[in-house]
Amino acid sequence: MDGFRHRAVAARDARFHVVLAGDGPPILLLHGWPEFWLTWAPVMERLSDRFTLIAPDLRGFGDSDKPDGPWGADDHAQDMLAMLDALGIAGPVGVVGHDVGGAVVQALARRAPARFAGLFLFNFVYPGIGARMGTPDRLSEIWYQSFNQMPFAPSLVGASRETCRAYIGHFLRHWAHRKDAFDGVLEAWVDNFLKPGNLEGGFAWYRAAHAGRIAMMRGDAPPLPPITVPTCVRWTTGDAIFPIEWTDRLGETFADLDYAPFEGAGHYPHREAPDRAAGGISAHFGRVLR
Repeated sequence: MDGFRHRAVAARDARFHVVLAGDGPPILLLHGWPEFWLTWAPVMERLSDRFTLIAPDLRGFGDSDKPDGPWGADDHAQDMLAMLDALGIAGPVGVVGHDVGGAVVQALARRAPARFAGLFLFNFVYPGIGARMGTPDRLSEIWYQSFNQMPFAPSLVGASRETCRAYIGHFLRHWAHRKDAFDGVLEAWVDNFLKPGNLEGGFAWYRAAHAGRIAMMRGDAPPLPPITVPTCVRWTTGDAIFPIEWTDRLGETFADLDYAPFEGAGHYPHREAPDRAAGGISAHFGRVLR
Protein backbone atom coordinates (compact mmCIF):
# COMPACT_ATOMS: atom_id res chain seq x y z
CA MET A 1 0.00 0.00 0.00
CA ASP A 2 1.29 3.43 -0.87
CA GLY A 3 2.85 5.26 2.04
CA PHE A 4 3.05 2.21 4.32
CA ARG A 5 6.57 1.47 5.55
CA HIS A 6 7.29 -2.10 6.67
CA ARG A 7 10.05 -2.67 9.21
CA ALA A 8 11.48 -5.57 11.17
CA VAL A 9 12.29 -4.34 14.67
CA ALA A 10 14.38 -6.30 17.17
CA ALA A 11 13.15 -5.87 20.75
CA ARG A 12 13.56 -8.01 23.84
CA ASP A 13 14.19 -11.51 22.47
CA ALA A 14 12.12 -11.22 19.29
CA ARG A 15 11.70 -9.52 15.97
CA PHE A 16 8.49 -7.62 15.34
CA HIS A 17 6.89 -6.76 12.04
CA VAL A 18 5.82 -3.12 12.26
CA VAL A 19 4.05 -0.99 9.67
CA LEU A 20 4.41 2.79 9.86
CA ALA A 21 2.59 5.51 7.98
CA GLY A 22 2.38 9.27 8.04
CA ASP A 23 4.20 11.95 9.96
CA GLY A 24 3.39 13.77 13.17
CA PRO A 25 2.76 12.83 16.81
CA PRO A 26 3.02 9.04 17.25
CA ILE A 27 0.03 6.76 17.76
CA LEU A 28 0.46 3.04 18.46
CA LEU A 29 -2.33 0.82 17.06
CA LEU A 30 -2.87 -2.56 18.77
CA HIS A 31 -5.04 -5.16 17.03
CA GLY A 32 -7.24 -7.92 18.42
CA TRP A 33 -7.94 -11.53 17.48
CA PRO A 34 -8.44 -12.77 14.80
CA GLU A 35 -6.54 -9.83 13.34
CA PHE A 36 -3.07 -8.51 12.54
CA TRP A 37 -1.69 -5.12 11.51
CA LEU A 38 -3.71 -4.96 8.27
CA THR A 39 -6.95 -4.50 10.20
CA TRP A 40 -5.87 -0.89 10.86
CA ALA A 41 -5.15 0.01 7.21
CA PRO A 42 -8.40 2.01 6.62
CA VAL A 43 -7.80 4.09 9.74
CA MET A 44 -4.12 4.58 8.90
CA GLU A 45 -5.00 5.87 5.44
CA ARG A 46 -7.32 8.45 7.02
CA LEU A 47 -4.94 9.64 9.75
CA SER A 48 -1.53 9.63 8.06
CA ASP A 49 -1.74 13.34 7.22
CA ARG A 50 -1.78 14.21 10.95
CA PHE A 51 0.00 11.47 12.88
CA THR A 52 2.73 8.87 12.67
CA LEU A 53 0.83 5.58 12.83
CA ILE A 54 2.64 2.55 14.26
CA ALA A 55 0.86 -0.77 13.65
CA PRO A 56 2.78 -3.83 14.86
CA ASP A 57 1.87 -7.46 14.63
CA LEU A 58 1.76 -8.52 18.27
CA ARG A 59 4.03 -11.42 19.17
CA GLY A 60 2.41 -14.57 17.80
CA PHE A 61 0.53 -12.74 15.05
CA GLY A 62 1.30 -11.77 11.47
CA ASP A 63 4.99 -11.67 10.62
CA SER A 64 6.26 -11.12 14.17
CA ASP A 65 8.05 -13.88 16.05
CA LYS A 66 5.99 -16.44 17.93
CA PRO A 67 5.97 -17.18 21.66
CA ASP A 68 6.87 -20.67 22.85
CA GLY A 69 4.07 -20.73 25.40
CA PRO A 70 1.14 -18.67 26.70
CA TRP A 71 1.59 -14.93 26.09
CA GLY A 72 -0.65 -12.51 27.95
CA ALA A 73 -1.35 -8.80 28.30
CA ASP A 74 1.65 -7.94 30.44
CA ASP A 75 3.97 -9.92 28.14
CA HIS A 76 2.66 -7.99 25.13
CA ALA A 77 2.96 -4.71 27.04
CA GLN A 78 6.63 -5.33 27.75
CA ASP A 79 7.12 -6.19 24.07
CA MET A 80 5.50 -2.94 22.96
CA LEU A 81 7.52 -0.77 25.35
CA ALA A 82 10.73 -2.38 24.11
CA MET A 83 9.61 -1.97 20.50
CA LEU A 84 8.92 1.74 21.02
CA ASP A 85 12.39 2.08 22.55
CA ALA A 86 13.92 0.31 19.55
CA LEU A 87 12.09 2.72 17.23
CA GLY A 88 13.48 5.66 19.21
CA ILE A 89 10.04 6.80 20.36
CA ALA A 90 10.31 7.90 23.97
CA GLY A 91 6.98 9.66 24.27
CA PRO A 92 4.52 11.05 24.69
CA VAL A 93 2.67 8.44 22.64
CA GLY A 94 -1.00 7.86 21.97
CA VAL A 95 -2.19 4.26 21.95
CA VAL A 96 -5.31 2.73 20.41
CA GLY A 97 -6.48 -0.75 21.34
CA HIS A 98 -9.25 -3.08 20.29
CA ASP A 99 -10.17 -6.52 21.67
CA VAL A 100 -6.85 -8.16 22.70
CA GLY A 101 -5.18 -4.83 22.02
CA GLY A 102 -7.50 -3.23 24.58
CA ALA A 103 -6.19 -5.55 27.29
CA VAL A 104 -2.63 -4.70 26.27
CA VAL A 105 -3.43 -0.97 26.44
CA GLN A 106 -4.57 -1.41 30.06
CA ALA A 107 -1.35 -3.25 30.90
CA LEU A 108 0.72 -0.51 29.24
CA ALA A 109 -1.11 2.24 31.14
CA ARG A 110 -0.51 0.47 34.46
CA ARG A 111 3.12 -0.41 33.76
CA ALA A 112 4.33 2.88 32.23
CA PRO A 113 1.66 5.62 32.47
CA ALA A 114 4.18 8.41 31.90
CA ARG A 115 4.92 7.07 28.40
CA PHE A 116 1.37 7.69 27.16
CA ALA A 117 -0.42 10.97 26.53
CA GLY A 118 -3.76 9.25 26.07
CA LEU A 119 -5.59 5.99 25.43
CA PHE A 120 -8.32 5.25 22.90
CA LEU A 121 -10.23 1.97 23.07
CA PHE A 122 -12.84 0.12 21.07
CA ASN A 123 -14.75 -2.86 22.55
CA PHE A 124 -12.50 -4.86 24.91
CA VAL A 125 -12.41 -6.83 28.15
CA TYR A 126 -11.96 -4.91 31.39
CA PRO A 127 -12.49 -5.89 35.05
CA GLY A 128 -15.97 -4.36 35.37
CA ILE A 129 -17.48 -6.95 33.02
CA GLY A 130 -17.02 -9.50 35.79
CA ALA A 131 -19.33 -12.52 35.93
CA ARG A 132 -21.33 -11.28 32.94
CA MET A 133 -18.70 -12.78 30.66
CA GLY A 134 -19.97 -16.25 31.56
CA THR A 135 -23.71 -15.82 32.03
CA PRO A 136 -25.94 -18.38 30.26
CA ASP A 137 -26.86 -15.99 27.44
CA ARG A 138 -23.15 -15.56 26.67
CA LEU A 139 -22.14 -19.23 26.54
CA SER A 140 -23.03 -19.59 22.88
CA GLU A 141 -20.69 -16.68 22.13
CA ILE A 142 -17.61 -17.40 24.28
CA TRP A 143 -17.15 -21.08 23.36
CA TYR A 144 -14.17 -20.20 21.14
CA GLN A 145 -12.21 -18.95 24.16
CA SER A 146 -12.06 -22.53 25.46
CA PHE A 147 -11.67 -24.16 22.05
CA ASN A 148 -8.70 -21.94 21.21
CA GLN A 149 -6.83 -23.38 24.20
CA MET A 150 -7.14 -27.00 23.04
CA PRO A 151 -3.86 -28.53 21.82
CA PHE A 152 -5.58 -29.86 18.71
CA ALA A 153 -7.20 -26.53 17.74
CA PRO A 154 -4.42 -25.36 15.37
CA SER A 155 -4.48 -28.69 13.52
CA LEU A 156 -8.24 -28.62 13.07
CA VAL A 157 -8.47 -24.97 12.02
CA GLY A 158 -5.38 -25.19 9.84
CA ALA A 159 -6.20 -28.54 8.23
CA SER A 160 -6.88 -26.82 4.90
CA ARG A 161 -7.45 -23.42 3.41
CA GLU A 162 -11.18 -24.12 3.54
CA THR A 163 -11.21 -24.95 7.26
CA CYS A 164 -9.14 -21.87 8.09
CA ARG A 165 -11.40 -19.64 5.99
CA ALA A 166 -14.51 -21.11 7.63
CA TYR A 167 -13.21 -20.59 11.17
CA ILE A 168 -11.60 -17.17 10.85
CA GLY A 169 -14.31 -15.94 8.49
CA HIS A 170 -17.00 -16.89 10.99
CA PHE A 171 -15.70 -14.40 13.55
CA LEU A 172 -15.10 -11.66 11.03
CA ARG A 173 -18.71 -11.91 9.84
CA HIS A 174 -20.57 -12.92 12.98
CA TRP A 175 -19.06 -10.27 15.26
CA ALA A 176 -19.53 -7.51 12.68
CA HIS A 177 -22.69 -5.49 12.21
CA ARG A 178 -21.69 -4.73 8.62
CA LYS A 179 -21.30 -8.30 7.35
CA ASP A 180 -19.26 -7.36 4.27
CA ALA A 181 -16.59 -5.44 6.20
CA PHE A 182 -13.88 -8.00 5.45
CA ASP A 183 -15.07 -9.31 2.08
CA GLY A 184 -12.29 -7.66 0.11
CA VAL A 185 -9.53 -8.84 2.43
CA LEU A 186 -10.75 -12.23 3.65
CA GLU A 187 -8.18 -14.14 1.59
CA ALA A 188 -5.41 -11.98 3.07
CA TRP A 189 -6.67 -13.02 6.52
CA VAL A 190 -6.60 -16.69 5.51
CA ASP A 191 -3.09 -16.27 4.09
CA ASN A 192 -2.01 -14.70 7.36
CA PHE A 193 -3.38 -17.39 9.66
CA LEU A 194 -2.02 -20.18 7.50
CA LYS A 195 1.53 -18.91 7.96
CA PRO A 196 3.56 -21.23 10.20
CA GLY A 197 2.83 -20.63 13.87
CA ASN A 198 0.15 -17.97 13.45
CA LEU A 199 -2.79 -20.04 14.64
CA GLU A 200 -0.79 -21.26 17.64
CA GLY A 201 0.54 -17.74 18.23
CA GLY A 202 -2.91 -16.20 18.39
CA PHE A 203 -4.26 -19.04 20.52
CA ALA A 204 -1.40 -18.43 23.01
CA TRP A 205 -3.35 -15.36 24.12
CA TYR A 206 -6.31 -17.47 25.26
CA ARG A 207 -4.12 -19.88 27.20
CA ALA A 208 -2.49 -16.95 29.00
CA ALA A 209 -5.78 -15.16 29.69
CA HIS A 210 -7.75 -18.17 30.95
CA ALA A 211 -6.98 -17.98 34.68
CA GLY A 212 -7.66 -14.25 34.84
CA ARG A 213 -10.90 -14.64 32.90
CA ILE A 214 -12.15 -17.32 35.31
CA ALA A 215 -11.14 -15.23 38.34
CA MET A 216 -13.01 -12.25 36.90
CA MET A 217 -16.15 -14.32 36.37
CA ARG A 218 -15.96 -15.72 39.91
CA GLY A 219 -15.38 -12.31 41.46
CA ASP A 220 -11.94 -13.40 42.69
CA ALA A 221 -9.82 -11.03 40.60
CA PRO A 222 -7.66 -8.75 42.75
CA PRO A 223 -8.76 -5.09 42.77
CA LEU A 224 -6.66 -2.75 40.67
CA PRO A 225 -6.23 1.00 41.05
CA PRO A 226 -7.91 3.13 38.38
CA ILE A 227 -5.93 4.04 35.28
CA THR A 228 -5.26 7.78 35.30
CA VAL A 229 -4.11 8.33 31.69
CA PRO A 230 -6.80 10.30 29.77
CA THR A 231 -8.96 7.67 28.10
CA CYS A 232 -11.53 7.77 25.31
CA VAL A 233 -13.79 4.73 24.86
CA ARG A 234 -16.12 4.30 21.90
CA TRP A 235 -18.15 1.11 22.32
CA THR A 236 -20.24 -0.05 19.39
CA THR A 237 -23.95 -0.74 19.69
CA GLY A 238 -23.96 -3.80 17.42
CA ASP A 239 -21.23 -6.04 18.85
CA ALA A 240 -22.33 -9.70 19.09
CA ILE A 241 -19.55 -10.64 21.52
CA PHE A 242 -19.15 -7.54 23.77
CA PRO A 243 -22.62 -6.01 24.33
CA ILE A 244 -22.81 -2.31 25.04
CA GLU A 245 -24.46 -2.95 28.42
CA TRP A 246 -21.00 -3.93 29.64
CA THR A 247 -19.87 -0.29 29.58
CA ASP A 248 -21.66 0.57 32.85
CA ARG A 249 -18.57 0.16 35.04
CA LEU A 250 -15.90 1.72 32.81
CA GLY A 251 -15.51 4.59 35.29
CA GLU A 252 -14.16 2.19 37.91
CA THR A 253 -11.21 1.30 35.68
CA PHE A 254 -10.57 4.66 33.96
CA ALA A 255 -10.41 7.72 36.21
CA ASP A 256 -10.27 10.23 33.34
CA LEU A 257 -12.89 8.87 30.93
CA ASP A 258 -14.57 10.19 27.80
CA TYR A 259 -17.17 7.56 26.88
CA ALA A 260 -19.82 7.52 24.17
CA PRO A 261 -21.62 4.76 22.25
CA PHE A 262 -20.60 4.19 18.64
CA GLU A 263 -23.73 3.61 16.56
CA GLY A 264 -24.15 1.40 13.53
CA ALA A 265 -21.16 -0.89 13.86
CA GLY A 266 -20.24 -4.23 15.40
CA HIS A 267 -17.02 -5.56 16.85
CA TYR A 268 -14.76 -3.95 14.21
CA PRO A 269 -15.57 -0.21 13.97
CA HIS A 270 -12.15 0.52 12.48
CA ARG A 271 -13.16 -1.53 9.42
CA GLU A 272 -16.95 -1.18 9.46
CA ALA A 273 -17.03 2.61 9.87
CA PRO A 274 -13.44 3.82 9.35
CA ASP A 275 -14.35 7.47 8.71
CA ARG A 276 -16.01 7.81 12.11
CA ALA A 277 -13.43 5.62 13.84
CA ALA A 278 -10.58 7.73 12.49
CA GLY A 279 -12.46 10.91 13.34
CA GLY A 280 -12.84 9.86 16.96
CA ILE A 281 -9.19 8.89 17.26
CA SER A 282 -8.09 12.18 15.69
CA ALA A 283 -10.31 14.26 17.95
CA HIS A 284 -9.07 12.59 21.13
CA PHE A 285 -5.39 12.77 20.31
CA GLY A 286 -5.74 16.24 18.88
CA ARG A 287 -6.63 17.25 22.44
CA VAL A 288 -4.16 15.19 24.49
CA LEU A 289 -1.19 14.49 22.20
CA ARG A 290 1.15 17.32 21.34
